[in-house]
Amino acid sequence: MKHGAQGSIRTGEKTGDGADARRPAAPAGAGFRVPAQPGAGDAGRERVRRERADDPAAADPAWGAAARGGEGDGAARGEHTHSETPLPRQRATVQRASVRGQVLAALRTALVSGELRPGEVYSAPVLAERFGVSATPVREAMQQLTLEGAVEVVPNRGFRVVERGARELAELAEVRALIEVPVMMRLARTVPASRWAELRPLAEATVRAAVSGCRATYAESDRAFHRAVLALAGNEQLVAVAEDLHRRAQWPLVGGGPDARHRGELVADAHEHTVLLDALIAGDLDVVRELVREHFTGSV
Repeated sequence: MKHGAQGSIRTGEKTGDGADARRPAAPAGAGFRVPAQPGAGDAGRERVRRERADDPAAADPAWGAAARGGEGDGAARGEHTHSETPLPRQRATVQRASVRGQVLAALRTALVSGELRPGEVYSAPVLAERFGVSATPVREAMQQLTLEGAVEVVPNRGFRVVERGARELAELAEVRALIEVPVMMRLARTVPASRWAELRPLAEATVRAAVSGCRATYAESDRAFHRAVLALAGNEQLVAVAEDLHRRAQWPLVGGGPDARHRGELVADAHEHTVLLDALIAGDLDVVRELVREHFTGSV
């Protein structure tokens, strides 16, 4: 269908992880090991043998990891983990993932709104200062955006927002149409009118978002509507692939910005959702086919 984070831009700024230079780094892929205890002698070795015989986890680290539900990385590093409780560590991991997820969502919004401008370089520390977090979750979120093709790494400087042209936008629209149009037509023939009627609130939400004039708000509501439609096919992989393509199609073009699309364009685009639903509820396949094809032809 048709279709950040501002702050001073710093270039030439290193974005190291701030590791303590006094602590020697472990080789990649190698864990720390407990050094051998001097003077243990035969008696010490015999005691270790008896402990392993009584404790399968001590004799087989892999068995011990499975018995603890996969919490075996401590033993793999040679740490004494028998009496440790994993709860504090799990809690810290959840909190860190939550921060990273929130930063990722904020960066995606900034991309769609045009606050993060194509061709500009942004450093993790500068963005972190704006979000009020450390640079680590920002850097991790930016790495995810790198995988999605939204930004690219600039060594020793940060991340550059990828510059997109009209050709890439047209290619994305074509791929989306190849995926979504056949699925939409199949659903139009098989899904009862009552199910389509349940999507009316989502369609109306896109209209309200369009009237607000906020491109980021509209982009989110637009994806929610498409996601709900495709979910009726019962194919989670289809929904995930289409969501990724849709999100990429919403990033601004080179020279785009917060006002790249006028409110009137967003409203017209949003009204196509309600018209499409009316056709689906009425079972008018010819109108549905025409609407979905036109919708992707003018996708931005």
